Amino acid sequence: MPNSKLFQRHRSLGLICNHVPATVRFATRRQENIIITSIGRVFHVYSANHFRLICVSGLHPEDITAITSDNRFVYTAAGSQIFAWRAGNIVRHHFEGHEKKVYLLLPFGVQHLISIDADSLLKVWNVQNETEFCEIPFNNNEFKITAVCHPPTYLNKILLGSEQGVLQLWNIKKSALVHTFQAFHSKVTVLEPAPAIDVIAVGLADGGITLLNLKYDEVVMQFKQDWGPVTSITFRTDNQPFMITGSTNGHVVVWNLEEKVIFNQFQAHTQSIASAACMTNEPLLFTSSADNSIKLWIFDLPDGRARLLRIREGHSAPPLCIKYYGANGSRILSSGEDSSLRAISTISETLNKSFGRASYNRKASKKRNRMEEDPFQMPPIVEFTSECTREKEWDNIAAIHSGLVVTTTWSFNRCKMGEVRLVPEKYQNKNRTDFNAEATCISLTHCGNFVIIGYSGGDVERFNIQSGIHRASYGGKKVAHKAPVRGVHSDCLNQTVISGDSDGVLKFWNFSEKTNLPHTKLVLSTGITMFRAHPENALLCVVLDNFTVNVLDYETKTIVRKFAGHTARITDAAFSADSRWLITASMDCSIKVYDIPSAYMIDHFQMETACISLTVSPNGDFLSTAHVNKLGIYTWANKSLFTHVSITSIDPFATPPKIDLPDSTDSSVERDEIGIDVKPEIDSLTYQTPTQIDSSLITMSTLAASRWQNLLNLDTVKKRNRPKVALYKPKHANFFLPTVAGLDFQFDLSDQKQDASGTKEITKLNQPNHFSNLTKFGHCLDDSVKTNDFTNCVQHITALGPSMVDFEIKSLDPHAGGNDTVMLHFMKMIHHMLVSNSNFELAQSYLGLFLKEHSRYLIAQPILRAFLHDIETAQNEGWKKLENKLLYGIAVATESRLYAN
Repeated sequence: MPNSKLFQRHRSLGLICNHVPATVRFATRRQENIIITSIGRVFHVYSANHFRLICVSGLHPEDITAITSDNRFVYTAAGSQIFAWRAGNIVRHHFEGHEKKVYLLLPFGVQHLISIDADSLLKVWNVQNETEFCEIPFNNNEFKITAVCHPPTYLNKILLGSEQGVLQLWNIKKSALVHTFQAFHSKVTVLEPAPAIDVIAVGLADGGITLLNLKYDEVVMQFKQDWGPVTSITFRTDNQPFMITGSTNGHVVVWNLEEKVIFNQFQAHTQSIASAACMTNEPLLFTSSADNSIKLWIFDLPDGRARLLRIREGHSAPPLCIKYYGANGSRILSSGEDSSLRAISTISETLNKSFGRASYNRKASKKRNRMEEDPFQMPPIVEFTSECTREKEWDNIAAIHSGLVVTTTWSFNRCKMGEVRLVPEKYQNKNRTDFNAEATCISLTHCGNFVIIGYSGGDVERFNIQSGIHRASYGGKKVAHKAPVRGVHSDCLNQTVISGDSDGVLKFWNFSEKTNLPHTKLVLSTGITMFRAHPENALLCVVLDNFTVNVLDYETKTIVRKFAGHTARITDAAFSADSRWLITASMDCSIKVYDIPSAYMIDHFQMETACISLTVSPNGDFLSTAHVNKLGIYTWANKSLFTHVSITSIDPFATPPKIDLPDSTDSSVERDEIGIDVKPEIDSLTYQTPTQIDSSLITMSTLAASRWQNLLNLDTVKKRNRPKVALYKPKHANFFLPTVAGLDFQFDLSDQKQDASGTKEITKLNQPNHFSNLTKFGHCLDDSVKTNDFTNCVQHITALGPSMVDFEIKSLDPHAGGNDTVMLHFMKMIHHMLVSNSNFELAQSYLGLFLKEHSRYLIAQPILRAFLHDIETAQNEGWKKLENKLLYGIAVATESRLYAN
């Protein structure tokens, strides 16, 4: 699967559940109820006691279409495949055989599972053997299965409901139809066994609920709800005669079966109820919905009605704007189409916070019944800005809303909407003439005191966020721009305000000057879409209407970079933490990364849906994105922080690779299917530094200076580091294997060599030079006599530590076990290193130690003394190259300093 070069899929945040009905089961080991919800290709397991996320499943090949469970397994259907999970994330069984998508699952008895696909093909599986027990086909035109249940005490029988309103009772063991019940006038949507024997609750698409006695095929009682089709039915089992039903508009109705009346009703969710289940023998009701929330209700009010006990929710509509909050990157502020503002934690979902929904009258909204719709709800927040400096003193978040001229303030510390409303005097009700004007852009100063707002009428205003008092109008009595303002920004020191409009005009204003006239004006080639700034430097990203991006240095008032490549409207842009990268998103579903110093595009990738907003963490470790029609926030890990990434330029107009969005599993490896880890792709463009770029250049080694710098003074170093107290030696030393001297720990197995027959190699006494006392390095030099290849010798000595290098060079003397031939070849090795211009400093260090130890013996031997002239010649040639470069560098530096003075 293709990947991004710089970013790796990490996980999704803010997803709780979707339209697939959740299931509740009792976990024997945990001694509590657990809730399993689906969020696409994975499912979540929550604890019912605290709504704490217990685990996340593996990745399914397709979106999950059905979930159910029994005492042993959690069963999920993804497309035409069925999986049985143990402990939430271990696949125990896998069932294949359907050709269409499976949308109904029912555990049957202890060993069987019933599955029904879109063609109304019913299959019964033996769970343990993963084999098909029986198969019953149905004709969709005559009997399209829409609901299934197993009536208690009905051995080997299941009840099927159809789109045609017909109910049938089947014997699974015999694959025979037992009875066809009287038809209803509407589609059967739900079948739920009642606590009473032989009674089944039937939910219909027209809102009707019928309690049917299967034994006598008689209607016990009937109800009708006015809020749409019945989506779920459940019964209380704590000795209370209540039946609870859910509807498509989020209403929950509690029916009193003894009095046959509505006992209670309330608005539980904003969208259709996906599932409702009463906890066994407890006054608790669990509900889930497609609005991305799960709720637990308790019936403990004085009149027996329910109240909300626990809630876990995310955005019920797709996010529109996301931004990291604070300096540690642990919180993401997000605003969605549901008019809410949320703080989503990147560490744990238990730390998520909700600021509530934007309201025209917060007090009236607070007093209303929470289970009813809010008539004071404001339009969604399209952009907001925040600053941590004054979060404890007053509101530190300002937001603009779709189609409104009003700017609202929010407090992160108190997690709620503020009381201040920022509206210019000309747009207040008593003075307003332009009713189509709206706030289009916003910026909060770094001191946390002022909010600068741009409007579609061309005004640029500054307010005090603490008191809401108007402080300045840029442009004076005239408007700041003749076209709608698309971006505003203030520098870090509150000296300059920058504004841009849809005509491409950039204006620079003095922050507090009373003349209210711009001191600089720039005109761009096309209209401006938005501003995005880096908080710690003078770079400003100016997004244009022609799908290009300009980077402005507002200290010098010049455009320093221009980037192109997108083929549709750019929706958002952000600088990396170190301001080296500029990341942009577009409606062409692509995200591109530009390297600002080199002015090249270095990465791009494409998703299935367009990114509507993106933000980079303050530490630069994560990129977070929000997408069209997606309720979650998706995080991507920056691979350059934990692995080597080869950065090369890419054609901006090349086709980007398509990759999937992250799932909710927090892992460091890419996974393709359930339980299968996919090895990360190896970048074919990875650059490996060569050992030597050019043989004519002097090349230093990569060894640490401590490995060669103190060889001449090693005796002094050892004397200085000698311990003051003698080391304690144990009386009986443990057995140990000999090791090879060097930095890498390895055992010396040279005496354990075996021949092909498996026996140890027998030393032959008639071999010449057998009794030589050469060391391993000496033998390596001795072997190079015939080949004149010193590669192995250089590799061997460079792998040794300083003490061992000192020992090896001292051992070359004939009095220490060496000989003249070995000493000559050591000198040839040094000459080879000097002539090849590689490991230049090592050759100098080894030569210095060699001359220090063996100078008198070298002078006495004519052959060795003669070869010293060759070494001196090679050393002088190498030093001349270095000397010329050093003198040139000194001359240039001196000339530059004199010129500057």
